Amino acid sequence: MSYESLVKSGLIKPFKSAKKQAGDRLKLAERDIKAAQAMLAQDRDWAFAIAYNAVLQAARALMFFKGYRPAGGEGQHVAAMRFAEIALGETFKGEIRIFDKMRSKRHRIIYDLSGAISKSEAKQAFEFAIRFVDIVKTQIMSK
Repeated sequence: MSYESLVKSGLIKPFKSAKKQAGDRLKLAERDIKAAQAMLAQDRDWAFAIAYNAVLQAARALMFFKGYRPAGGEGQHVAAMRFAEIALGETFKGEIRIFDKMRSKRHRIIYDLSGAISKSEAKQAFEFAIRFVDIVKTQIMSK
């Protein structure tokens, strides 16, 4: 799979972004990590959703950094996840699998059911968000 295949499938489109836009998304990811940590003791579902949002914002930062953005409409979360899969490569295959599982679970807790996230699952999501944001930062800073 390539960036071009995502463009052809209508998930992403080329985008002339300023470096600041990628940095702004990373700041949003950092904000969400702090919010997820604060929410861990109050509401596990929301802590999970906020941690997922940190991961999503980091993936969007990577997209902007590389000159792409989601095409719009439905599928923006899938677009960000698929883009990260290509951008990060085989080395981070496990992290992409976690991102995708979080994406699916986040959808269910936002739209379908409440109380689905255990304490350990919320904590794992929070810890993963920290790790994923750091991976993206490293990727961006090394270029």
